[in-house]
Amino acid sequence: MSEIIREHFQLKETIVTISAYEQSHIEAAKRSIRVERKALEDFIARDPFFMITLEPYDLAAKDAPEIVRQMIGAGREFGIGPMSAVAGTIAKFAVQAMVDAGAAYAVVDNGGDIALKSDRPLLVGIYAGSSPLRNLALEIPSRSELLGICTSSGTVGPSISFGCADAAMVISEDPSLADSAATALGNAVQVDVPLGECFRVIDRPGIEGALVIRGPEMALWGDVPKLRRVKLNAERITKARLTINDGALI
Repeated sequence: MSEIIREHFQLKETIVTISAYEQSHIEAAKRSIRVERKALEDFIARDPFFMITLEPYDLAAKDAPEIVRQMIGAGREFGIGPMSAVAGTIAKFAVQAMVDAGAAYAVVDNGGDIALKSDRPLLVGIYAGSSPLRNLALEIPSRSELLGICTSSGTVGPSISFGCADAAMVISEDPSLADSAATALGNAVQVDVPLGECFRVIDRPGIEGALVIRGPEMALWGDVPKLRRVKLNAERITKARLTINDGALI
């Protein structure tokens, strides 16, 4: 079986870990990140409201680049702003670029928002900050289709969240949708709300499963891959400076 190579790559606020069999596939991901970030930045320069709104973006965007249109659609699905999907969408485009370059194994972890396509099983660790529920991972079977596993947190990392989840993780074949859904799910996790009730906000077509950790509590919904006990490798947590973001590849 081919050896996996990994590279940490940062472009402004985008901080990713890219995994592949070949360096050329990693380079394809990096090129995609540069191109898509530039397209997004140019659109935001024309309309700064796109970046700050926490509500669905309903302005005309006929000439918007594809990354913007996908972010708008994902945020609208859950009644939140388009930037809720930015990390997952960038990861999604990067993985697609790797696949187009011939990659059979392509993983991009954008600070806990992961897009992947893999010809071998892999483990995706769950980082939930100070929660006592530690050293857990999802066992992801090999798959020929794209998969998104995205995480939001009210206690870990820089993402905006109005909830108190240590980890709110969503699984979808569309990483853009998974990213916005994770934000919506994280927002729904409040101190006095039973965890099982929080999943109602993401019960939409295209969402396969979800998991929430709040302190010592954990709840699962839908089709969630098998959970395994593992020793989480902190070096694999995608981070910037001293900030540890939610989610990790083991």
